[in-house]
Amino acid sequence: MRFIKLTAVSAAVLASTAAMAADPANNAQGVDAAYGAEPTNYEAQPTNNGVLAKTTGAVRNTTGAVVGGTKTLFNTAVNPAAVSAEVGTLGYGANIGWALNENTELQAGWAGGNAAEMFGGDLDVNGVNYDVDTDFSNPYLGVQLRPASNWFTMGAGIIVPDNDIDVTANPSGGISGFYEIDDIKYEASGVGLEGTLEHRNKLAPYATIGFRPNITNNWGVFGEIGAAYMGKTDATVTSLDPTQDLVAEDSNGNSVPELTGKDLAASAEKELENEDYLEWMPIVKVGATYRF
Repeated sequence: MRFIKLTAVSAAVLASTAAMAADPANNAQGVDAAYGAEPTNYEAQPTNNGVLAKTTGAVRNTTGAVVGGTKTLFNTAVNPAAVSAEVGTLGYGANIGWALNENTELQAGWAGGNAAEMFGGDLDVNGVNYDVDTDFSNPYLGVQLRPASNWFTMGAGIIVPDNDIDVTANPSGGISGFYEIDDIKYEASGVGLEGTLEHRNKLAPYATIGFRPNITNNWGVFGEIGAAYMGKTDATVTSLDPTQDLVAEDSNGNSVPELTGKDLAASAEKELENEDYLEWMPIVKVGATYRF
């Protein structure tokens, strides 16, 4: 009898095992129900393969955009839109232009040399005439705009000036004449005044307007006028004989005592630094352009 009961129990266990193997989810629910627990739904968790695939695609697209943008920038940099030669108040020079769009061009250039030759080589400051010798170096970076999409242009940018300006005073009436500085007339004989000027600004903003008509498909000309703000100047003026006593008189003809060549140089230095128009460097230039 015991053998029959064991056989029956064994058969029931085997049958239950077979049923669970055939339908594990339902059987699990059945087990839960049998033990009075809430039925549990066993759902397969999604893998990260889909997310990784999307992320990988995004990385590839971003990398492609960066590489493509780098190639475009490189191609633009090594393939300028135009080159120009120029001559003007900043000196002789040239620039390279890169087209940002149809109406905007980025320019990088340089102008320098003895620009004083182009405006006569002299300078008048409060009645004193100075011979001027210059050694200019003006690298610049700017933008040229065509606001009306025609030959009219507007430009703006920054100059990095490194300009040497040497001055030599010319006495009125020849070498034995006089210098009139700060309303005082100094005898010029044997004194002589020489000096240098240097602008204080290390970066000088500029603005211009101009025209750039095309002559052929590749060649064109241009002209521009404007100004650069160079800032105030530092002047250094010396006398050839700083200790020499000078004969001097004021504007009323009265004698001015105890003046030397050093006093004369100090007065000239002060007047040069007080000239406001030296703060602004006029820009006038013309040139030719070749477009690729």
